[in-house]
Amino acid sequence: MNNKDKSKIILQLLNKTYPKVPIPLNYKNTFTLLVSVLLSAQCTDVNVNNVTKKIYPKYNRPKHFVKLGRKRIEKLIKKIGIFRVKAKSIYYLSKTLIKKHKGKVPKTYEELEQLPGVGHKTASVIMSQGFGYPAFPVDTHIHRLAQRWGLTCGKNVVQTEKDLKKIFPRKHWNKLHLQIIWYGREYCKARDCYGITCKICKSCYPNRKKPIKTKKA
Repeated sequence: MNNKDKSKIILQLLNKTYPKVPIPLNYKNTFTLLVSVLLSAQCTDVNVNNVTKKIYPKYNRPKHFVKLGRKRIEKLIKKIGIFRVKAKSIYYLSKTLIKKHKGKVPKTYEELEQLPGVGHKTASVIMSQGFGYPAFPVDTHIHRLAQRWGLTCGKNVVQTEKDLKKIFPRKHWNKLHLQIIWYGREYCKARDCYGITCKICKSCYPNRKKPIKTKKA
């Protein structure tokens, strides 16, 4: 079965499983979406949402976080992993937005990736979920699933993103990357499916008998 055939099966199964797909992170505006994505590194979305639900009602603009300062930001997010590093990024990110972008989140990859703490994956999430621009954010979880489903031989998320963009039509990217995230969490778990039990794995590889090992990004 080639990638074109597999992509059709995957799209069909994911659209049936998740006709409407929620965004995992809660936010009030594009800026708080950006903050939440930064906080989600090495942390579960559930933990991020639990922390930010007490923050965003009061602090939801760059000027709020600049006024708070690094130490107070640290106290607000201390239940999140590597909170000191993240507090530093959020503080300087907020200062940069005010200084260079009039307090607004920029709408281009180039400008987003120049912000403190923002890499390509984070920029892709903002372009996709914040601005509705066709993007395919690939994290380590999507990278794992793409390998397991035989859609990429990429050794890193950059190559995997390129491969997935070639396989799937541009119009599906924004919804699809979220569908893959949810499906991986519920049905094709790292230490559960192993490439042989979920519907996608069985449909794409009906003759696969042995668990498949995936390489970390």
